[in-house]
Amino acid sequence: MIKLTALLLVTLLSAGCAVGPNYKRASVNAPGTYRGATPKDAAAQPTLESLGDQKWWEVFQDKQLQDLIHTALQQNYDVRIAATRILEAQAQFGVTRADQLPSIGVGALGSDQRNPLLKTIHGYDTSANQLNLAAAWNLDFWGKYRRATEAARANLLATEWAHKAVMSTLVSDVATAYFQLRALDLELEISRRTLASREDSLQLTEKLANGGATSMLDVRQAEQLVSVAAESIPDLERRIEQQENLLSTLLGSNPGPVARGTKLTEQPHLPDVPTGLPSSLLERRPDIRQAEAQLIAANAQIGVAKAAYFPQISLTASGGFQSSALTSLFTGPAGIWNFGGSLAQPIFTGGKIRSNIKYTEARQQEAVLTYQQTIQQAFRGVSDALVEYHKDREFRQFQQQLAFSAQDAAHLSEMRYRGGAASYLEVLTNETNYFAAELGLAQAQSNELVALVRIYRNLGGGWQQ
Repeated sequence: MIKLTALLLVTLLSAGCAVGPNYKRASVNAPGTYRGATPKDAAAQPTLESLGDQKWWEVFQDKQLQDLIHTALQQNYDVRIAATRILEAQAQFGVTRADQLPSIGVGALGSDQRNPLLKTIHGYDTSANQLNLAAAWNLDFWGKYRRATEAARANLLATEWAHKAVMSTLVSDVATAYFQLRALDLELEISRRTLASREDSLQLTEKLANGGATSMLDVRQAEQLVSVAAESIPDLERRIEQQENLLSTLLGSNPGPVARGTKLTEQPHLPDVPTGLPSSLLERRPDIRQAEAQLIAANAQIGVAKAAYFPQISLTASGGFQSSALTSLFTGPAGIWNFGGSLAQPIFTGGKIRSNIKYTEARQQEAVLTYQQTIQQAFRGVSDALVEYHKDREFRQFQQQLAFSAQDAAHLSEMRYRGGAASYLEVLTNETNYFAAELGLAQAQSNELVALVRIYRNLGGGWQQ
């Protein structure tokens, strides 16, 4: 009889429906190609691989940078906090899912009582011992707990994608900070080399002035060149140390020195970046997947709210043994049992249920708009990064030509000055232009690499392990 009853209950429960809308992915107007992609990218086959599909150690091939990223992914506090939130969501999912199952408890009771003999009351001794097992089950006939579990599962998934988004951002931040640090190192190297060269030029000019071959005006102008190169060194040293502190924080460490690897000018970078199809971004970018998971959770909460309109069916059962003597607790007619059920149907709630449904529906619409907005911003991010990379690359090429021309002009003016064909003012002008062009080239090379990092991040790369 008990087995038949259990079978009927399971059948009844499985036949129940889950109220509320089933999830359907919101419509998205995805472009055919990214704006800012090169004509080669636009004409490529649909199966073109995207840079975002590559592992971060395949994109960033500097061994020292790879070590820094690996350390950051292990020690960074934002990543560890995001991982802890996954544990919280897993626990919350377990709590919510448990509502679908019956709860079972066991209890025991033992007592002895003695009343003394009085003039009006006879004395007596009593003893009671009891052992019982109780169960309660709220039937999920309308799918309230299943929808709640669906929402909790989606929230867990959203937390996992949020963790991946933090990892992607961290990889991008470490790579960007590292390239900027290497750019500062290059600028410092240029400044020190320029300072040494100008100090030698100043000594030569002083000798010429002492010999009457030139004037003190040339000496003062040579001193200006030395001062310009020298004054940039302390500022660069300050910026380098602060950049190292930033990188140390990203690594989850206290401020300290950071090891270097490949020079900035030797960092590999692609002339044309494979982007893949824009529609594939919906599956790759962690922030988009997080927004969709949050939308799924909001959609499921509508079913939880609508289930409140329907009766709540509960079953309770208990069984055990009871006896006045502990030795006869499991023998004789000591067995007890109880089975019951209840049904509660809301009649009047003052519009609370209806308002709660409207609230969950509004939250779902907000989640839809957030999801669509996240996708639109992702498309813009990729397009912005692409045009930034291509234009920074063009600028770096022009800056290389400028630096080469400025170097040649500075060399020629020095030769003209020593040959007596030009004043030192010409040397001053061309040396200043060359120094500025070298620093500008270093910054242009850094900007090009940083733009490549932004493309990788906006294409959804960096979280793949």
